[in-house]
Amino acid sequence: MPIRALSPQLINQIAAGEVVERPASVVKELVENALDAGATSMQIEIEEGGSALVRVVDNGCGIPADEMLLALSAHATSKIATSEDLESIATLGFRGEAMASIASVSRMTLRSRTKDADAGTEVSVDGGVVGGLRPVAMRVGTSVEVRTLFFNVPARRKFLRADSAETARITEVVEAIAVGHPAVAFTLSSNGRALLTLQATDEPKRRTLDVLGKELEPELLEFEWSAPECGGLVVHGFAGKPAVARPTAKAVRMHLNGRPIMDRLLLHAVKEAYRGLLDPARSPSVALFLEIDPREVDVNVHPAKSEVRFRTPQPVHQGVRRAIERALRSANLVPWFELSKDPATVPSAGVTTPEHGAPPWFGSGASSGFAELAAIAHARALEGGASLERAAVTVASTIMEPKRAPIAQFHENYIVTEDDEGILIIDQHALHERYMFELIFDRLSQGSLESQTLLVPEVVECSVAEMDAAGSIRALCERIGFAMRPFGNRTLAIDAVPSLFASRGVDAVAFASLLLGKALEHGSELTLESSLHEIVDMMACKAAVKAGDRLSESELHALLALRENLDRSTNCPHGRPTSLRISLRDLERRFGR
Repeated sequence: MPIRALSPQLINQIAAGEVVERPASVVKELVENALDAGATSMQIEIEEGGSALVRVVDNGCGIPADEMLLALSAHATSKIATSEDLESIATLGFRGEAMASIASVSRMTLRSRTKDADAGTEVSVDGGVVGGLRPVAMRVGTSVEVRTLFFNVPARRKFLRADSAETARITEVVEAIAVGHPAVAFTLSSNGRALLTLQATDEPKRRTLDVLGKELEPELLEFEWSAPECGGLVVHGFAGKPAVARPTAKAVRMHLNGRPIMDRLLLHAVKEAYRGLLDPARSPSVALFLEIDPREVDVNVHPAKSEVRFRTPQPVHQGVRRAIERALRSANLVPWFELSKDPATVPSAGVTTPEHGAPPWFGSGASSGFAELAAIAHARALEGGASLERAAVTVASTIMEPKRAPIAQFHENYIVTEDDEGILIIDQHALHERYMFELIFDRLSQGSLESQTLLVPEVVECSVAEMDAAGSIRALCERIGFAMRPFGNRTLAIDAVPSLFASRGVDAVAFASLLLGKALEHGSELTLESSLHEIVDMMACKAAVKAGDRLSESELHALLALRENLDRSTNCPHGRPTSLRISLRDLERRFGR
C-alpha cells in the first residue's frame, strides 16, 4: 500500500483506542474536565454499563459559545500553551484529545453555558461528524451526553464486558476521583438507580469513610509527613490497621495533587510500611494523598495519566513509608480475643506440668541461644551513652526484672502473661522471630553480619542452575556472613555461617538450599532491599526459638522484657500476630462479675 495521510476522523479513532478503553474511560475524562472547570457538584448517569449512555452534568465555569467547536477539535485545550507548561501541569487534563476521541466513536451532545451568557449553546457530533451550533436553555455549567459508544467500531464494542462489570469499573473510577476531591459533591446512577451519593465536605476523613466504608472509622490511623526541601512535599492520609487488610491492592487509594494514580513506587512504600504486620498475600486499606510542586513530577508518561514519574523518587518513597510507619507505631495493634459466648465451646488449655515442685512458669532450660538478646540490649545501652559497667547493669535489670512476670508456658509454645488491659497470650516463636528480624537488620544497617568459620565445611549438592545462582549472590552472602564456594562441578562447600546461626544450631545446608531457591526465583534482584527483607525473614525464622522448645525462667523473662523494646512486637516478620489479648472486661463478663 502507498504511504498516505490519515483522515482526521481515523486519527481520532486511533487516539480513542488509547484514551477510550471502555465506558469507565469516558467517565474519567469527562469528570476530570468538570473538575478542571471548577465544578463543585456533578451528576453522572449511565445506562447499560455506559455503552448506551454516559451523561456528566457539572456546575463549572462552562465553555464560551465561540469555543464550542474548538473544544471538539483534536489537541485543542485551554490548560497549556507552551512546552514549558508541560513541566508544571497543575490540571487533571491537559492533552486536549479526550473530547475529540470520544466524539469519534460515539454519538455525543455537548451543551454548555458560561455565567456571562444569556443562554447555553448545544452541538451534536455523530461518529466524529460535527453538526451546527444552536441555543439551548440550561443552567451555568456543562453537560456532555455520550450515546452508543463504539457504534462505528464494532470490534471494540465486542470487547466490552457484561453491563454489571462495566458498571463496577465506572463506580471504581468515580470513587477514586471523589476520594481526592472531598469538597465536590458526586452522584452516580445506573439505569435510573442511585449507586453513589457523596455530599461535599471539608473533612477528608469523612469522604474517605464514605468511599472505603464507615465501618473502618475506628480502624483508621491518620498520618502526615512534610519535606519542604523536596518540592514542598506533603504526605498525609489514613492508614487502616492490619486487621482490616484486604486480599487485593484495590483498597490502596493514591492521589497526587488531586489526581488518582496507581504508582509502583508509592505502592512499594506503603507495603514496606506494613512489612511484618501483614500476610504478604494481603494488602492494607490506605488513603494516601501527596501534594508536591508540579515541576517535581511528570504526569505525561501514560495515555490514561494513571502513572507518574518523580524527579527525586527516593525522598518521596521515604516520606510515604515513614509517615505510615509512625502512625502504625503509635497504635496498639495487639488483636483482641473474644471469649466464646457458649462456655461449653471453650476448649481446655494444657498448661505445662510443674517439675520437681517448680512453679509452672519455670522452663526446663533445654533451649539455648538467648545470648543475642543480652547482646543487643547491651549494645543499645552503650548507644544511649551508658558506661560499660552501667550497661551491664541495664542488661541484667532488663532481662531479670520485666514489668510483668510470666505466668505460664503451655504446650511448649505459648507464654501467658498480664498487662494493664487483661491477659496476653504470646506465641514464643513468632515473638522471637520478630526480635531476631530486628536484630539482624540492626546489624546489617551497620555493615555485614559477624561470621563464624566452620571447622569442617558442609557440602551442598546443587543443580547447574543453582551453581550459577550461587555466583550471582556471592556479595549478598558475604554481607549476611554466609560463605559458600564451588567444590566441584555440582557441589558447593559452606565454609562459614552467621554467628547467630551457630549459637542457635541452624542447619546450614537447609538454609543454603532456601537461599539458592530465592536466587533462582529473583535472579539479580536479590541485591535489592526488598529482596534482602525476604532473606532476613528466612534467617530470623531459622534462628528463632521453635514451638516445642522449653524455656527457662530467665529466657521467659528475657523474651517478655525485650518485647517492650520492639517497634513491631505485635506481629512476626510474616505478618502473623505474636500476641492475643483477652480483656479484663470479657473475663469479668464470663465470670458474672
